[in-house]
Amino acid sequence: MSVVTKKEPANLGRVLKRSLHSMAPLWTLIILFIFFSLASDTFFRIINFRNILIQVSTMAIMSTGVTFVLLTGEIDLSVADVGGLAGVIAAYATATLALPQSVSIILALVITLLLGYFNGFGTARLGIPSFMITLAMMVIAGGLSLYFTRGRVIFKIPDLLKVLGTGSIGPIPIIVIIAAIVLALAHFVLQYTRYGRYVYMTGANREAAELSGVNTRAVIASCLAISGFTAGLSGLMNLGRLGSAQPSVPSDMLINAIAAVVLGGTSLAGGEGGIPNTIIGLLILGILRNGLDQVSTDVYLKTFITGIILVVALFLNIVASRLRHTAEDE
Repeated sequence: MSVVTKKEPANLGRVLKRSLHSMAPLWTLIILFIFFSLASDTFFRIINFRNILIQVSTMAIMSTGVTFVLLTGEIDLSVADVGGLAGVIAAYATATLALPQSVSIILALVITLLLGYFNGFGTARLGIPSFMITLAMMVIAGGLSLYFTRGRVIFKIPDLLKVLGTGSIGPIPIIVIIAAIVLALAHFVLQYTRYGRYVYMTGANREAAELSGVNTRAVIASCLAISGFTAGLSGLMNLGRLGSAQPSVPSDMLINAIAAVVLGGTSLAGGEGGIPNTIIGLLILGILRNGLDQVSTDVYLKTFITGIILVVALFLNIVASRLRHTAEDE
């Protein structure tokens, strides 16, 4: 006599737990958008949305490279200062060395690419923790910026960068288009190429990836090189947007670049996340900072409030991630 068993219905609770991690950043974004739309009469306007996109564009380019690094389970603390150095090199080569604009720009990008690869070589080949070597690179890049500028602002910059940083094609700023292209290319590489699969495999389980024939050292070195290159490109776009090379970078640039990636749901442990997550994190930060400027808030409390909201959002993401892993283990 055969026994007929009924197929068990899907566990709704388990499905919800699994979806929480991917949905938590999106819900954070939606809540912030609704709140500021109701709290301010000037937030929900096309011109303001355009401003938000411009404000996050340079950070988007920098965060693209950070996404690659975090997906491998490493960290890059030098991106802000490397980006600042790229702007200084381009301006110094144009104003002091009188090099052609194109040469100045290419020189800056090549140097930042090499600095990124040096980080990768030290981490992957020499075994230096990425936290330490990129921290040292942060100091080196910042020191070089001070040396080339002598502590002064350089106002003579390549005209091409001014066009890219402040120009528009129709109603769309060029800098937003460049950021979108960088994000799209990175998403394609991570999702539809063998290299992208290797990046995820390296971050998810490095030993298993090596046993599968993946050269994880080369993957890590290349991701840190990519991070250096995108940091340099971001610095050049920022140079064009501001119109001058500064001897130092804003103190919040590094934390913003990393926070945007993590807020979107990319795991610091590696192997989980991607460019769509980074885009959500960028919009969260952009809307939060712009929204606080729109509402009546004590100017001396804005940084504090931003930090509190970011901590809450990160806490919710971590809780959602743990619930998801719990559901997968059930």
